[in-house]
Amino acid sequence: MKKKGLIVVFFFGGIMVTSGFGIQSMMSPPPEYDPDFTITGTPADNFPDVQRAQFCGSGNAKSTDFVQEFSIPTPCTNPLAIVTDYDGNVWFAQTNTGKLAKFDPSTERFTEYDNPLWPPGERSMMWGIDYAPDDSVWFTDERFDSIWKFSTIDEKYERLAYPSDGNSLPQRLQIVGSQIIINDFTGNKLTLLDPNQSSDDVNYLSIPSPVDNSVTADFALDANDNIWFTNWLFQQGGVLVKFNQNGYLSSVANSGEQFLPLLDFIEVYQLPPELLTPNGATVTDDGTIWLADTTSSFFFSFDPLTEQFTQYVTAEPQLSTYGNQTGIIKSPISRPYWIESDDQGRLVFNEQTANNISIMDPKSQSLIEYHIPSKNPYWGDCDPGTGVMLPNCGISQIFDFTIDGEKIWFTEWVENNIGVVDTSVPLPFEIQLESDSLTLAPGDTQHFNFIVSPKSQKDMLNVSLILSTTHGFLDVDLVNDTPKIFQLDSDVPLPIHMTISASNDAIPGTYKILLGVQSPDIAISKFVTVTIV
Repeated sequence: MKKKGLIVVFFFGGIMVTSGFGIQSMMSPPPEYDPDFTITGTPADNFPDVQRAQFCGSGNAKSTDFVQEFSIPTPCTNPLAIVTDYDGNVWFAQTNTGKLAKFDPSTERFTEYDNPLWPPGERSMMWGIDYAPDDSVWFTDERFDSIWKFSTIDEKYERLAYPSDGNSLPQRLQIVGSQIIINDFTGNKLTLLDPNQSSDDVNYLSIPSPVDNSVTADFALDANDNIWFTNWLFQQGGVLVKFNQNGYLSSVANSGEQFLPLLDFIEVYQLPPELLTPNGATVTDDGTIWLADTTSSFFFSFDPLTEQFTQYVTAEPQLSTYGNQTGIIKSPISRPYWIESDDQGRLVFNEQTANNISIMDPKSQSLIEYHIPSKNPYWGDCDPGTGVMLPNCGISQIFDFTIDGEKIWFTEWVENNIGVVDTSVPLPFEIQLESDSLTLAPGDTQHFNFIVSPKSQKDMLNVSLILSTTHGFLDVDLVNDTPKIFQLDSDVPLPIHMTISASNDAIPGTYKILLGVQSPDIAISKFVTVTIV
């Protein structure tokens, strides 16, 4: 197996850690395996027969009241990076074909563009994509250490070599003004290039990472063009980095030097010990930095003024996403992956192993988690011991999304689908908290209530409570024999009574508790701020 294949398994997906049981590599068949291949003349031929259900899709596209999926006509394309253009068309990269594809939402038609420069049979994880003002699509390619440009006007591809020292992995990509920014996940740097130069004379500026032998994850720009990104070591934590881009460029211009020491323009902030794998990063309009942690159910905010981190938590994944037929999964996690902000200042992020697209509003401290209906059972503990996988069990590997107004488009890497969340659809219920905050001393317990108010004309079955805490020394217990799973009647508000406790060893500080309810299709909840004094 190639080294990059291992990196994809352990860093990007982390599926082995999540599931607790062995699965095969996300990019390569077992090296000693010699299967019988059924030749189909499609991209499915890149996988042996026994792996095709796992990588090529396990069923037809599905829909809910909030989500609509669309099946890609070509089998087994493995869609990943996704973006929309100025007309609302959806563009996405196919990791199993080397192609770009376009989806027109008005006609619901796909167009796939052959890439004559792509070697037959090759696969590559294409994590980054963006649409440029000159009507070109740029995307990354980890297999060949490349940046690709596709002109939507003449429908031609162009490949640019990425500056590599032998261990590079160009990942996320963003076009900002006259430059393209790319994080080199394993190359320990950020790279800036000018896309307006000819491919024979492209100048790259590489920003080194301050932590040796670390990975360089996603990045975001604030209102002053500072670039924020993270460096971390697997399961060992890391740092949040601020690069003063304007300060560097101004100093270069004033000094007359072509380059100056880049580390002189970098500030470093230690990540909290609970934040181990910050893949996604974004900045909201108020200057707050937000990070998604892919080895937990947490996401974090960072205030540059106070230099304080705040930890948030998602709802626990639904049982259908992980199955747990063996009983080995004791603490399922949602794995927030990438995170972006929309034009309303809300956060959007994908929860990889909860099969959700989620929206968090920092102003109202509310969280909506839209559940994606398609699931691939070969990516969960879904075998009941009969050799036949459970239906409606598993995950579809939602590895990327893009925001287009009220629509959030996403890809399903192992289901060969793209889909869309329509956030304009009215929500079926709302959460009203007794209070949005409370104060506890170590060892204290307080009663707390919230009300679930139906907004739909139909009863909802299999509704379950969300009672998530960020720290083990905080505890939420139901009172008055309140069940955790119930039916929500269409015209009857439901009060929920509980106690919130802090253990004797609780550490003074400010924390978040998530309270709400979820149905099979959607979870709606709000954060309570708990101050321990």
